[in-house]
Amino acid sequence: MSILIRKELPKDIEIIETLTEEAFLKAPHTDHTEQYIVNALRKADALSVSLVAEDAEMLIGHVAVSSVILSDGSEDWYGLGPISVIPDRQCHGVGSQLMEKALKTLKSIGAKGCVLLGDPNYYCRFGFKPYPKLVFPGVPAEYFQAISFTGEVPAGTVSYHEAFNAQA
Repeated sequence: MSILIRKELPKDIEIIETLTEEAFLKAPHTDHTEQYIVNALRKADALSVSLVAEDAEMLIGHVAVSSVILSDGSEDWYGLGPISVIPDRQCHGVGSQLMEKALKTLKSIGAKGCVLLGDPNYYCRFGFKPYPKLVFPGVPAEYFQAISFTGEVPAGTVSYHEAFNAQA
């Protein structure tokens, strides 16, 4: 079946919340607040990119992207995540399609690069890798990764939007 990757619509919001919660329900290394983070980013008008994956008129995935602040003053850098796929469609390429479209969208809006927190064995396929001089405190360095669209990677500490502290 064909999967359509498109921008989030207002009618998708409740479904995105549910599918995000389901996607992370059994995931390790999470405090299960991803759906609250997405909602808080949206409420703060801080979702720079919000894409859904639709299969036969049913939403099966979502990716959120928001701007990040770098301590060295670098601009036009973004943080990808959370990225969510309903459990029965995980490991079927949906997340990869969402990721590829999100990166393409970031390039089209003039982003200089993107960071994320995740499994290095998965995200390396998209060009992400750890950079010792680009840090996110409190996490193992190998799990905080970046991709530069300009070839230059800043040196400094990354801060995400305050929405990433959202709780129920």
